[in-house]
Amino acid sequence: MPVSCAGPSDRGIALGVVEAAASRATAHPTGTLAATILGSSLAFIDSSVVNVGLPAIGRDLGAAGGQLSWLVNAYLLPLGALVLIGGVAGDRWGRKRVLLVGMAVFSVASLACALAPGFAPLLAARVAQGIGAAFLMPASLALIGAAFSGEARGRAVGTWAAAGAITGALGPLAGGWLIDTVGWRSIFLINLPLAAVAAWLAWRYVEESEGHVPAPLDWRGAALATTGLAALTFGLTRLAGDRGMAVATADPLALVTLAGGGALLLGFAVLETRLGRKAMMPIALFGTKSFVGVSLLTLGLYAALGGMVVLLPYLLIEGGGYSAAAAGAALLPLPIIVGLGSRAAGRLAEHTGARLLLTIGPCIVAAGFVLFLRIGPGAVDYVGVVLPALVAVACGLALSVAPLTAAVMGAVDAAHVGSASGVNNATARVAGLLATALLGFVLGEGAADAAFVARFHAAAVVGASLSLAGAAAAWMLVRGADGQAAR
Repeated sequence: MPVSCAGPSDRGIALGVVEAAASRATAHPTGTLAATILGSSLAFIDSSVVNVGLPAIGRDLGAAGGQLSWLVNAYLLPLGALVLIGGVAGDRWGRKRVLLVGMAVFSVASLACALAPGFAPLLAARVAQGIGAAFLMPASLALIGAAFSGEARGRAVGTWAAAGAITGALGPLAGGWLIDTVGWRSIFLINLPLAAVAAWLAWRYVEESEGHVPAPLDWRGAALATTGLAALTFGLTRLAGDRGMAVATADPLALVTLAGGGALLLGFAVLETRLGRKAMMPIALFGTKSFVGVSLLTLGLYAALGGMVVLLPYLLIEGGGYSAAAAGAALLPLPIIVGLGSRAAGRLAEHTGARLLLTIGPCIVAAGFVLFLRIGPGAVDYVGVVLPALVAVACGLALSVAPLTAAVMGAVDAAHVGSASGVNNATARVAGLLATALLGFVLGEGAADAAFVARFHAAAVVGASLSLAGAAAAWMLVRGADGQAAR
């Protein structure tokens, strides 16, 4: 998810991934919860802290603004493409084992990021970080679902989500302070002691669990999805870096990779249809209007958000003269309001139904993007201009996140809740991936001139349009007071 906190359907994964397994009380509930929270927080932090560090990394390694989007996408690509197969791997080989392997890969990759001598090695290490996160995140959620039952499971997932919100609030702020005082490499080194503590807690206190009937690993689907998304991302990033279609049409490599990526993703859809219930992304989930509606909403809303959380810190640092810590602090209203408001929105959705809030929430998000149009060149007025826009976006998201989870879980039968939640979560991450691939249209050599601000305004208009499109999809396709679809 683009926001550095729990995704829209992470709760559904934890509650539904072990439907076929026998739940039992764990002997070490506090240690299990601490290990899973700390392990998944590694991935949450790294998905946001790097956004604050982009200007410093670019200056140190000589990367232009358009190239910097690769630092985000190198992480999001394997995370979005492999998170589903990561969940299946935990069912087959043991969730504790996969969690530990994921943390080990993530830790080694973090060290490689900190020691990277140039931009290309840093990109390779970011890819490895994304692979590790794709396995540790679903494993941590599945361990919660397997270790707790009944009301205890709900409280455990709520604690996990609250910790994710806190991480989302403090991560960019702490990361910005580290960048200002120590340097950008420190934001990767800090992962090592955190991962070591999480691994020790998992080894000491977490009990192994796995699916009773493990699903086969869909390696062909994973390969097609990953290579297809990689080709599509490369083509879009190259297109955006060339600043438009007129230049891109003269670039055969961009066109070939875009066409190849589309063909590979089409092949992925065909393969998943043939595999049926054995697929990593069961196509049958899209047989209800409601699931299609919430998927389109997720795609539009999180694509808009994914662009904003990268562009805004860059604008504040490069155009407004903010320090990295100040830019991180500037984003605090977003996770705080979402974290505090989602619970109330969930209770409200029980009375109004998910459809109404899933329509109103994205419309408020769109209004927040429109407010970003008040930002002008030069000094950036935070209190009078940036803060009102951020608050509006955050309030809209707070109204949307909990009902979105309810709508996803209500769109399918109980046996497919885990799969539906996983697909929706992957959709959110891929939305951020594709949005970031296009940020080369906005990022340039500098962010202080009027040309950059004009491009930022264009991105805000696109974000508002995507949010409104998501609201329309929810209004037209989500049915029923409880968010369930008309079958």
